[in-house]
Amino acid sequence: MRAPLNTLHVAVLMGGLSSEREVSLSSGRGCADALEGQVAKVTRVDAGRDLAQVLTALKPDVVFNALHGKWGEDGCVQGILETLKIPYTHSGVLASALAMDKDKSKAVLSAAGVIVPGGGLFDRHEVARGHVIPPPYVIKPNAEGSSVGVYVVHESAESPPVEIGAPEWKYGDLVMVEPFIRGKELAVTVLGEATGPRALTITDITPAKGFYDYEAKYAEGGSKHVLPADLPAHVFEAALRQSELAHTAMGCRGVSRSDFRYDDVKDVLVLLEVNTQPGMTPTSLSPEQAAHVGMAYRDLVRWMVEDASCPR
Repeated sequence: MRAPLNTLHVAVLMGGLSSEREVSLSSGRGCADALEGQVAKVTRVDAGRDLAQVLTALKPDVVFNALHGKWGEDGCVQGILETLKIPYTHSGVLASALAMDKDKSKAVLSAAGVIVPGGGLFDRHEVARGHVIPPPYVIKPNAEGSSVGVYVVHESAESPPVEIGAPEWKYGDLVMVEPFIRGKELAVTVLGEATGPRALTITDITPAKGFYDYEAKYAEGGSKHVLPADLPAHVFEAALRQSELAHTAMGCRGVSRSDFRYDDVKDVLVLLEVNTQPGMTPTSLSPEQAAHVGMAYRDLVRWMVEDASCPR
C-alpha cells in the first residue's frame, strides 16, 4: 500500500517534445498548482530526452504525466516509467500507443462493437493528387492529437488542400481520410474506477468558427460548451456506454475522453477517437465535466495521483 498522499513527492511532467507542447505546459502548471498543499512535494519537470536521468536523480514517489502528443502520450514515456518502476498516472504503454494510432485503435474499437467512421489510411501524396473518397471528408495525421494537422474537405471542394502534399508537412506520410459526419461534436470523460469505468457526462461543443480545431479547443472563447448535452435520451445513454466500452476495449487506465459526432438527421452516433491524456487546461473538457458531477479540479488531480500505479 502506498504512503499517505500528504507524504508523497510527485513529479509533474509537462512540456515535452511534441507539437502539443504549449498545451501540455498549461495542463502541467494547472495540475502542479492543484497538488501544492495536498502532497509533501511537487517537482515540475519540463520533460526532455534526458527524462530517465532526471527522474532517477529526483526519485519521486509518483509521476503525474501531463504530457500531450507524440513521445509523452504514445507509450514512449510510459515505457521509461515502467523501466524505472515509478507509479504514474493515465494509461500504460499498450493503451497509450494504441490510442495514438488512429487506424489501429479504430480496428480495436470496431471489433469491440463501438461504431467508428469509415475511411482508411492513405499516402499523403496520393491524397494531395485528388479525392480518394467522395467529399465531404476529413484528413488527419494518423498519430497526432489536439486536431493538429486536420483538414475538412467540403463537398464543393474541387481538390484536396495543397498543404497535404507540401514538403513542409511534418506529420508523417500516412494520413487518415474519413467521411465527414455532420452534426454535433460531443465529448465524454471516463474515470477508470476500481469497480469499472464510469462516464461522467456529455459535453456538446460548438466552435466559435470553423470546426473544433486546435484554436477552438484551447483559446479563450474558442468554443461554447453545453453540459449536459441536450440529446435524445437513447443517444445520451449510448454515448455514455460507448465511451465506457471504448475505455475498456483500449485498455485505458485513469482518465480517458472519447470524442463523438452525432448526426441528428440520420440519428447516427460515431466515436471518432479515444484520448488517453485529456487536457487539463482552463478550457479543457474533462475538468469541466468533473466539476459538473461535483468533483473540483484539485479533487480530480488528487484522484489521478491516488489512482497511479506501476505497472499500468
